[in-house]
Amino acid sequence: MTDHSATPPVPAPGPADPSASASPSASASSAAVPPGPSAPPVLAGLTDEAAASADGQLAAVRALGWTALELRSVEGVPLADLPRDEVRALARRLAAEDVRVVCLASRIGNWARPVTADFAQDLDELRVLEEYASLLDCRRVRVMSYPNDGLPEAEWGRRAVDRLHRLTDRAEAAGLTLLHENCAGWAGADAGRALRLLTEVGSPALRLLFDIGNGVPYGYRAPELLRPLLPFVDHVHVKDAVRDAAGGTAYTLPGDGEAEVRTCLRLLAEAGYGGAYSIEPHLSVRPHEGLARPGEGAAELFVRAGRRLAGLLAAPADDKPRGGTP
Repeated sequence: MTDHSATPPVPAPGPADPSASASPSASASSAAVPPGPSAPPVLAGLTDEAAASADGQLAAVRALGWTALELRSVEGVPLADLPRDEVRALARRLAAEDVRVVCLASRIGNWARPVTADFAQDLDELRVLEEYASLLDCRRVRVMSYPNDGLPEAEWGRRAVDRLHRLTDRAEAAGLTLLHENCAGWAGADAGRALRLLTEVGSPALRLLFDIGNGVPYGYRAPELLRPLLPFVDHVHVKDAVRDAAGGTAYTLPGDGEAEVRTCLRLLAEAGYGGAYSIEPHLSVRPHEGLARPGEGAAELFVRAGRRLAGLLAAPADDKPRGGTP
């Protein structure tokens, strides 16, 4: 492992275009050029929040007029647990309907897999997703950095970085890019830790996924976390939320909550971000709370969230101060 007493320079930003087919080892100087002003943003969503079935998920994409989605589960079954033949059939259908996949949302290092859990399950999931990524023509895989399970802070960090290092080595060999999300895990809510993770792993096959709405439940202001991470963000999740009187989290349409969505979108635009904006509205599906299948009206809520995002991207501006913002 890298000597933690001396922090080497953070690696250069990696590719920002989710449609790029170049391998993660491609030159960062050429791949990081932002798109021209005429390039429209790529809009997508975790479509299992609209419907459990592939039919329903594709219907939501069509209702929004989009041509991209992010895959996490079908019929409540996580992507890596789906039979190979089902994934092949889904890949053929997506290609026939001219819909592409911009990210595979894995369970690797997530809220249900603490840093003391069996690492083999994450290696196995990545092995399966290597094959499914080829079938689906998608080179990006969402990961997290392992919640703690009673370990001292230093040991938690050492283990989390070591696991992400080994996963990234494997991903790079397979031509994949891992996207670390600011969610559950050692580097989820701290920009310094996220930069240290990138530095110590030291591979263009590890980049960042920024979820704008996660600051509300985790107790930080999203723009403050985002600013130092902007050069390394390759994918964005969009959701919004408020803290309720009991200290819990209630999710809202983007722009209606306390996550400062407008400010984050403006910061991303000013930084030349050219990747996908993927809605994860949590208005019906919240896997970490046991709500893993969409309820009645989920598709309508998903479409409303997508239309709201499109409107915000057309006219980003700073958020007005809201009471209760962390």
